This record gives sequence, C-alpha cells and structure tokens, in this order.
Amino acid sequence: MSRSNIVVIGAGITGITTAYALLRQGHAVTVIDRLPYSAMETSYANGGQLSASNAEVWNSWATVFKGLRWMLDAKAPLLVNPAPSLHKLSWMAEFVAAIRDHRTNTIETTRLAIQARKILFEIAEREHIDFDLQRRGILHLYYDRASFAAAERGNELLREGGLVRYAVTDQEIHAIEPTLNGRFHAGFYTPSDATGDIRKFTRGLAEACIRKGGKFLANTTVTDIETHNSRHLVRMTNTETGEQMSPLTADALVICAGVASRHFASMLGDRINIYPVKGYSITVALDDAASQAAAPTVSLLDESAKIVTSRLGRDRFRIAGTAEFNGYNLDIRADRIEPLVRWSRRLFPGVSTASVIPWAGLRPMTPNMMPRVGRGSRAGIYYNTGHGHLGWTLSAATAAMVSQVIGEDLTVPHDVLALAS
Repeated sequence: MSRSNIVVIGAGITGITTAYALLRQGHAVTVIDRLPYSAMETSYANGGQLSASNAEVWNSWATVFKGLRWMLDAKAPLLVNPAPSLHKLSWMAEFVAAIRDHRTNTIETTRLAIQARKILFEIAEREHIDFDLQRRGILHLYYDRASFAAAERGNELLREGGLVRYAVTDQEIHAIEPTLNGRFHAGFYTPSDATGDIRKFTRGLAEACIRKGGKFLANTTVTDIETHNSRHLVRMTNTETGEQMSPLTADALVICAGVASRHFASMLGDRINIYPVKGYSITVALDDAASQAAAPTVSLLDESAKIVTSRLGRDRFRIAGTAEFNGYNLDIRADRIEPLVRWSRRLFPGVSTASVIPWAGLRPMTPNMMPRVGRGSRAGIYYNTGHGHLGWTLSAATAAMVSQVIGEDLTVPHDVLALAS
C-alpha cells in the first residue's frame, strides 16, 4: 500500500483510535484539534463504561412518552429545552422515524460493541496503556417488575447480537457487589463488560501515535477545506491568537470532530444530523480508607435513574448520567449535578462526597443512534462520528472500519477516484 498523507480532525477517542489505525497501515497522519490536548471535551470524563450491555438504541415510543412526561421536571434523567429550533425539530422527527429500525440497530450495535471491546483490549496491551481498566462486568439494576420485564425484551436483542448476559436476583446482586445499599426487584449482569478512564486511554494512545510518527496540531482551528482533484487543502488558524497557519495538503480527510462534525460535513457538502446531547458526571475523590472500602468495584447502571458508575483505580469513583437537549450549551448546572451526588449518598452511604469534581460533555447523537462511518460524497472525505453515548464503547471498531475503507480507496489512482465521485 502506498504511503498517503491523511488529516484527522478531532483528537477525542474516535479521532485518536482512527489515527492509530491509519498509522498501523503505514500512512502519514496529522491530527488537528482546536484545544491544547487530546481528550479535552466529550472524551474527558464520561461514565467510563465499555458496555455492550448498553447497546440498545433509544428509539422507542417508551422513550418518547418518558421524554414528554419529564419535560417540566428539572431533575428528570431526560431534559429537553422546550425552545424550538429547526435543528432540534428535524432531529426529533428523524428519531421517531427510526423507531421502526429499533431491533436491527440494537443488534448491529451490540455486535459492533463486542468487536470494539476486543480490539481496544488488544491495543492497550500492545501499547502498554494504563487506563484503570477493570474487567469485572457491568450490573444493571431494576427496582420493579415492570421495568425488569421491559429490560427482558431488550435483552433478547442483545443476545441476538451475541452478548452473554445473566438475569440475577436481589441476593445475587448483593453478592456481586456487596457495597450496594438497598433492595432491587432483579438485575442483569454482563461479566464481559468493563470500565476504564477514557481520558487516560486516549492520551496514552495519542502518545503511541506520536511514537509511530503521527503529528499533532493542537490549538488549531480548521477554517476552510478546499478540494482539488481528490486532494484537500486544509486552512487553519491558531485557536488562541487567531493567526493564520500554513495550510496542509492531504490525500484524505477524516472527520472525527464530535458535535462539530455537523459543521464540517456541511462545509464539505454532506448532511449529518448530529445533535449535542449533554451528559453530566461527578468524580468522587476516595480520600480515606473508609470511602475506598465502601465504593463499588463492579460497574453499575441504575435503569430508573439512568445513572452509571465506574471505579477508576483505588481513589476515584465516577458517577455519570442524564441526557439534556439544550443545544451547544456546556454550562454545568447544579440542579443536574445534585441528583448524582444524592444517588451516591443513598446507595453508598459510606462513601464521603466531601470532594466531588463535576463535569459536562456533549454527546454527538444521530437520530437513529448509529455512528456515521465511511465515505463522504466527495472523494477522499471520510467520517467516523456520531457515536452518541457509546463513543468509548464503539470507537476501536469504527476506527478499524473507516481505516479499512480508506486503505482500499487509496490503492486506487487519484484520477479514478475523481471520476467515481
């Protein structure tokens, strides 16, 4: 395969895994990001779960009715700003239209998540990346018969996708995670799922990319992209100073820019209907031995509260949740953080919440909850974006997918690609 110059826009988990896969193919890769470091936005402090067990897509009438019921409750897991916008309305209309594909998309996402998990573990071992990996499974919790019955229906789709997952009783739940306080109707346990610190993994992989010859342009804003005979000219400015930088010429361009991917797609003549869905997390500092002993080591998902947890090493406990449709707003709202803290105190009363770090990030959601992976309308333009709440879970597989397509295309002469476009 000939060595090609490829530019990747975005230094989050999808951008870095894509850059790594392309470097392994032998390409020259430059990663551009407007921030000073990799993993500074949505890949900074998510819930930490590598969760094939959370692969069921949200497109269902149950989700729609819950969203309508929760609209006026500021503490509800799903919050929608009622102010209308064309973007929001078009996204929601397409979300409803995708309900018909719920089964197909859930099974496909499950299979992709299982594949991604295997690839990610192989990468971490190959590159010796320490990211507080815990391979202790994920436990889903249900408080009543009705919610568990609904989960059983979804579980059948996960099984069709190849996931091994067990129903567990309240007694078995407490045996799996003895620190849990409270009683539950039942649960599901997925032993093969895992957790880890997405920021530590992404930065560790970025260092591996540099060792393989990858280049990074940080504090760099892409202002324009010109295409000439399947070659792409990327114009940029320094994010901090606004000064124009020397443009880059690339054989291929991969958009991995999270919620900004919609903007770049429009610039390139493509439509990708990504909406920014805000999620929150808190990182609880386990500063004393009592808190360390009282915090769970098995990852949890509380289906009622829509809250997930991860134990990150000895002295950190990550709690994340909520979905907020409020545009590109990144404000950290106290009324959205407080339920996470209150949940921790209720289920883990022995964990001190004296030191809590709040965070918010924007998940890049497509209406059908499926990532956009593959070619754009122009030759040499590719996308790996729109992973929503499963970016950490799916990234290693979608990076492999898009890099394979690019590798196949770049073995074809440029003039043939131009005619094909």
